Amino acid sequence: MSKRPLIGLTSYRLKSERGRVLDGLMPPYAEAVQAAGGIPVLIPLTLENDHFQELCSRMDGIVLPGGGDIDPIHYDGDQNGKIYGITPDRDRVELGLARQLVDDDQPFLAICRGHQVLNVAQGGTLFEDILDQMDGADQHAYFDHPDRGHTPHTVEIMPDSWLAEIMGAQKERPVNSLHHQGIKDLGKDLIVSAVSPDGLAEGIELPGHRFAVGVQWHPEEMQAHDTDMANLFKAFIDACK
Repeated sequence: MSKRPLIGLTSYRLKSERGRVLDGLMPPYAEAVQAAGGIPVLIPLTLENDHFQELCSRMDGIVLPGGGDIDPIHYDGDQNGKIYGITPDRDRVELGLARQLVDDDQPFLAICRGHQVLNVAQGGTLFEDILDQMDGADQHAYFDHPDRGHTPHTVEIMPDSWLAEIMGAQKERPVNSLHHQGIKDLGKDLIVSAVSPDGLAEGIELPGHRFAVGVQWHPEEMQAHDTDMANLFKAFIDACK
């Protein structure tokens, strides 16, 4: 029997009820990797910069998950009152890993914040708050909805993209939406593979790479009951084998 691929998942920093600092991750990410045939391995934010290449060489693939905002210093943005959840170590680790993964042609799936990390790592910029800065923007921040799988809008899947190949001929499909930031200027060599009705880039890809896909929504919250989202994880795991 072939070995299940090892999939690294970066973590986020939080405090316990007793004030202890922890590196952790919401379970649906690991559950989605396992359901698709991979073995999840948590990556702590203590990772040293000179360990990025070695880590990538030992993992079969990497998931860059959702979370707080990227510090605007990384894309020459403005610090405004809507920025939240900045963790310098997470920015350092994830931006460093994203660049290493691109250089090494290593498969990775970038989700929500990870989608934005990929864009920034490639020299792109972000709307620090979509409603404040993007003309004609719709609401994207449904953080308070009790169902994280709630699908308040659709995305249009671009033809001739990995997403179109993975999700079939269906041109539009509903997605969940748990973010207040988004891609402004597209990073180097990236293409847009999905767009929301207000024109926001909700999917990005790096053509010619083994597997480099970013999505602004949260497929890990939908994959248990949505075949398209399960297929996205399966395509990623297949690329990691």
